Amino acid sequence: LADEIVDSILDGDPLDLMAGSHEFLAIYTETEVEKPRGAVILLHGRGFHPDWAQVAQPLRVGLVEAGWHTLSLQMPVLNKEAKFYDYVSIFPESYPRIEAALDHLHQQGINNIVLLAHSCGTHMAMGWFEKFGDQRISAFVGIGMGATDYRQPMEKPFPLDRLSVPILDLYGGEDYPAVHRLAMERSVVADKAGHPKSLQRIVPGADHYFIDKDDELLNAVSAWLTTL
Repeated sequence: LADEIVDSILDGDPLDLMAGSHEFLAIYTETEVEKPRGAVILLHGRGFHPDWAQVAQPLRVGLVEAGWHTLSLQMPVLNKEAKFYDYVSIFPESYPRIEAALDHLHQQGINNIVLLAHSCGTHMAMGWFEKFGDQRISAFVGIGMGATDYRQPMEKPFPLDRLSVPILDLYGGEDYPAVHRLAMERSVVADKAGHPKSLQRIVPGADHYFIDKDDELLNAVSAWLTTL
């Protein structure tokens, strides 16, 4: 699969990063603006890959035009039949990958780093935060937060109240019911952190995967990043 992904990359450079003894694929795309704003690490949704046509690819390429380097990671993936609770057991496998991405960017002299995650990637990001804290990132973007499976609710709320960095909670107007149902709870919990730049925003008409809403997704993320 990694070879197929690499062969299909039109923008950016494939990297082999190490998470402990495990090698994994990442795609680094460098902005050409004179004064880069920093870098965005992207975590894709369940069962996909770092150049996935929905969400991952539009953001990893589009944010470059807005002055950000992007580093899109291959996250742990199970078979297509796997459900949310199957993935919960492998969330810890994602943490060394996030750490490896941060190490790589720091080695490039990049310290202003935004962690951006979609769908299942947000669960992995929150698990990483609970273990490592958010001292190494400058902001967090969660897209479609709270998506699970039928009769497989989250075991505990996202610890958004414990993040010290600004949070963008972004989801579609036609997103999954669980994402909408937990929206108020996420907003209340994030407000407890008290960061004035944090924002919850809906993209009207967008589904969980922002199909046919690439521009709206990119504009929403890019606009918020300009406020930081």
